[in-house]
Amino acid sequence: MNRMISKLPLGLTLLVCFVALAYGPIEQPAHYHNFADQSLWLGIPHAADVLSNAGFALVGVWGLLVLRPRRGNAAIQAGWVGYQLFLVGVILTALGSGFYHLAPDNARLVWDRLPIVLACVGLLAAVRAESRKNTNVARDTMLLSILAVASVVWWVITDHRGQGDLRPYLILQLLPLALIPMWQTIYAAPRLDRIWFGVALLLYVFAKAAEVYDHQILASLGVISGHTIKHLLATAAAGALVARLIHRTDDAAGTALTSSPR
Repeated sequence: MNRMISKLPLGLTLLVCFVALAYGPIEQPAHYHNFADQSLWLGIPHAADVLSNAGFALVGVWGLLVLRPRRGNAAIQAGWVGYQLFLVGVILTALGSGFYHLAPDNARLVWDRLPIVLACVGLLAAVRAESRKNTNVARDTMLLSILAVASVVWWVITDHRGQGDLRPYLILQLLPLALIPMWQTIYAAPRLDRIWFGVALLLYVFAKAAEVYDHQILASLGVISGHTIKHLLATAAAGALVARLIHRTDDAAGTALTSSPR
């Protein structure tokens, strides 16, 4: 493999960090907590935004129940520590985001952002380990988890000082979108992996776009807000990843069975 090509992910990471440093602090929008969904159902405020988080719990539990017993399967073994963090992060996102949307404010937002960024770095560590066979996935997952927690702590500290800075948090959400397809292309991941992971990442991009147009989408559709759609699309993204990992382990188990001596 061309040595320069293998260095592209590191170069991109350094470039993103340099641009963020040069750009300066990125503050949370002043009206961030003013979500379009004002529905009330069974006494639950912002019911659509709260209850749409249930999908995360279902996908995360599904993934853990099916994949954890198969963690020694050759198809996921290299990246399992990262995938396990991803799945736990998805489950905790259901709890943290639901808790936040009941009464949105900065104090509750911490418990929304922490599991999201942990899920992102878990996925990042897993794919890196699968792509670069000589990596220590447990070490990478631990280091990235520390950075993930630190990114939210940094936002809290700077917010208390009057200018909350989201740069580290946003970088850790952005990097998987760029690095995962890059690693999978450079290290020739199976075609189905690139397709399924690509679909999942694209769904997540659409989810972030829906979040930005929260009020406009509700005004246009009249029945569902952009932020609620964000939760549904992000759930679909996580579901696509879990489905692909399950298919992988099924295929690997079938191959092992047919190749074993009779």
